[in-house]
Amino acid sequence: MGPCLFCDIAAGKIPCTQVHSDEKFLAFRDIDPKAPTHILVIPRRHIAGLPDLARTDGGLAGELVLTATAIAAAEGLAESGYRFVINS
Repeated sequence: MGPCLFCDIAAGKIPCTQVHSDEKFLAFRDIDPKAPTHILVIPRRHIAGLPDLARTDGGLAGELVLTATAIAAAEGLAESGYRFVINS
């Protein structure tokens, strides 16, 4: 495995503007936002892409969605709605 930008961000090697941090996820503001509020939520564990998720990662995937939902609420977006996108 070569260098991973998101792993370096999660490890603190690359600075970011954090909006959430816990033992499983890091959420931070995008440096090139495409919307007024553009936040990336990443797992702290390296997962190269959706095809690399195992059946045993279902709980992690669900927790990521719940974490993103809580962040959206904290950002004041729950009432007006927001876009949730997964890239792979």
